Amino acid sequence: MQIQPILAALRRHRLAVFLIAMEIAMACAILCNALFLVFNRVDMMRINSGVDESRLVVVSLQGVDETQAGDLVARLRAGFGGLAGVESVAVANAAPFTQRAGEIGFRLLADDMHYNQQGHFYVAGPNFASTLGLTLASGRWFTPDEYGPIGEFLPRTPSVMVDAAYAGELWPGQDPLGKQVYSDKEAYRVIGTYTSLMRPDPSPGARHNTLLLAGLPGRHLSDVYVLRTTPEQAQRVWKQARALVARMAPTVVVDLPHSGPMSDLRRAYFAADRAMAGLLIGVIGLLLGITALGIAGLASFWVQQRRRQIGVRRALGASRRDILRYFQTENFLIVSGGIVVGMTLAFGLNLALMRVYELPRLPWSYLPAGAVALWLLGQLAVLGPALRAAAVPPVVATRSV
Repeated sequence: MQIQPILAALRRHRLAVFLIAMEIAMACAILCNALFLVFNRVDMMRINSGVDESRLVVVSLQGVDETQAGDLVARLRAGFGGLAGVESVAVANAAPFTQRAGEIGFRLLADDMHYNQQGHFYVAGPNFASTLGLTLASGRWFTPDEYGPIGEFLPRTPSVMVDAAYAGELWPGQDPLGKQVYSDKEAYRVIGTYTSLMRPDPSPGARHNTLLLAGLPGRHLSDVYVLRTTPEQAQRVWKQARALVARMAPTVVVDLPHSGPMSDLRRAYFAADRAMAGLLIGVIGLLLGITALGIAGLASFWVQQRRRQIGVRRALGASRRDILRYFQTENFLIVSGGIVVGMTLAFGLNLALMRVYELPRLPWSYLPAGAVALWLLGQLAVLGPALRAAAVPPVVATRSV
């Protein structure tokens, strides 16, 4: 197939070629970023929380009187533990898929003037690790004498545990055991790491940047209770736990958006992500449909305008396959030009989204994926008009002049 005659024909229709190429460029830019956002949302919805979600029920409270918190915690722990099917109860400042409560900056060097690390500190009482089903990655768990009273924000305890993956980011290539973490006036020594524990509010840029501190339940640790049961009994335990709180602490309010079986909390947390992914998929479908219609419409117009040219070529010996290849090659060149411009626009659009919505950078791998999708779309869209052009008999084409 000679390219020069095709390019010469395209130069005679510069405006039409430019418009369809710009349509493809915009489609490429939007398609790459939309696909990235969809897969980003899907990846977030598949996040591993690191806990036994199907076995956990979370009860978050509001309005706890700090002067009576110690007595209330003791009574609620005993009450929750007495419910049929409850295997263990833990008290913490937060749980996965609930409100964050321990977000704080910290530093790794004692003489560093800047808190240049940011993480979520889970402050929890005894049984927290076993109740959630955490797995020890290295070191050891807290001993009973390491559970200390809570000051203004964090416990007064010498020890801390860190998510294993996050520890690898804080001390790359080093053993985290024995390392120091400094926050405010407190210094904590890493005694162990756990395999995985997601932060309460995961996002694409922050998922497992968590640390675990041992605190004594009481005045400053009385709002979040995690109950371990079986998947079959989770809904029943949740209903009974709500009734127990209403009976034992009528002045306390159960924070319903952040309470319930953890599997339900997970679905509710990612409801907006599912809706956004569905919306983006609809936009992608609509965008590809409009682009295909534009390509097919232009190709149909050109077939109608070139009936004499087609007839002459057929009379000179061009086969139907040659005519078909001509229009497919012409479309391929137009789409390729639009894709080249679209790739630049895709990165520009991604930079704008990064600044406004703090999204991660668009991986380069989405560009060839978008290009292949548009090439295939272009070939399919032009196939119908090209087949009609190839089916025109030479005599009919020449007599239509």
